[in-house]
Amino acid sequence: MKLVFALILFSLAVLDTMAQSKTVTIYLAGDSTCAIKQPDKRPETGWGEMLGQHFKDGKVRIENRAMNGRSTKSFISEGRWQAIVDETEKGDYVFIQFGHNDESKDKGERYTPPDDYRKNLIRFIADVRSKGGFPVLLTPVMRRRFDKDGKFYDTHGEYPDIVRSVAKEQNAPLIDMHRRSETVIVKYGVEDSKKLFLQLKPGENPNYPKGVEDNTHFSPLGAEEMAKLVVEGIRKNKIGLRKYLR
Repeated sequence: MKLVFALILFSLAVLDTMAQSKTVTIYLAGDSTCAIKQPDKRPETGWGEMLGQHFKDGKVRIENRAMNGRSTKSFISEGRWQAIVDETEKGDYVFIQFGHNDESKDKGERYTPPDDYRKNLIRFIADVRSKGGFPVLLTPVMRRRFDKDGKFYDTHGEYPDIVRSVAKEQNAPLIDMHRRSETVIVKYGVEDSKKLFLQLKPGENPNYPKGVEDNTHFSPLGAEEMAKLVVEGIRKNKIGLRKYLR
């Protein structure tokens, strides 16, 4: 009897060790502000590229599936969302951040009316949960926008509030990148906030010989600042991943 009991305890210990050693995957579903950049676009950097360094080695795998120019609508229609759902395993996380392109009324392949945007987010949550995964919603990050008086203003309209309401209704964790990124940009100020974005003078980088003034996409510094906000959100929401953070 003692031998049987000892074997049971040993088996439980082995299973517990295996569970703890399993690498957790974080899938990132989103747009260009999060996506991996090609060499000819550097130094443009997506915040998703900076996220992995904040986790302990071997504990978390980042699967960055975000793509430039995608909205919830096009991410679904191109099969990118279903690919994530098919690969998601029990215990994995899916971070979902859209909005920049959903609001583009002049681009039909991207534009997602507010009601459809809401439905897509609800679908995303249900799909991930059906696989035993954990969905996490993120509001879209801010663009750098200051008026002539140096006052910051938003361009996202009602889309961030839709994310907030869906997260509340569906009892899903919310990382409010919209408000958090505004705080960071405003703290840097009108001039220094340019350092957070893809802003280069002519001749400064061979990828942009004529220079570039992009107030949407991030520099490595900006991407790192945004990744830090994601990490803060993981801690604030007490998401299970927090135990793997450095």
